[in-house]
Amino acid sequence: MVKFLKPNKAVIILQGRYAGRKAVIVKHFDDGTRDRPYGHCLVAGIKKYPSKVIKKDSTKKTAKKSRVKCFIKLVNYQHLMPTRYTLDVDLKDAVTADSLTTKDKKVTACKDTKARCRDLLCNCGFMKLFNCELLVVFASIGY
Repeated sequence: MVKFLKPNKAVIILQGRYAGRKAVIVKHFDDGTRDRPYGHCLVAGIKKYPSKVIKKDSTKKTAKKSRVKCFIKLVNYQHLMPTRYTLDVDLKDAVTADSLTTKDKKVTACKDTKARCRDLLCNCGFMKLFNCELLVVFASIGY
């Protein structure tokens, strides 16, 4: 069987607290680990998307609407829906499986991920990918 859930693949989370949120695979564990004896992967995704900004908004309101919140999570393969998109974002050094062990490490990893996502949103059309093109996917599956 071909392994298609590879790092930098954009996925949609189907179950749990972040259901419907888009994420990027950082690392995959096909054979599982001792703690999780099933195929799973480490994902980093966007918890809160930026809102629409209009011209009459003040700079303070624009800054608040442009905020992005991120999450890091280990997810079972069965709770992911892969998309055809891959992203050129390097999160391997920022997010590791070890960063989920303590709260402090997780917070620093989330902050680093948030900064990198903000750069992507501003520079290379990451927003277009995560808002416009994937809406077609949601419409086709009935969201």
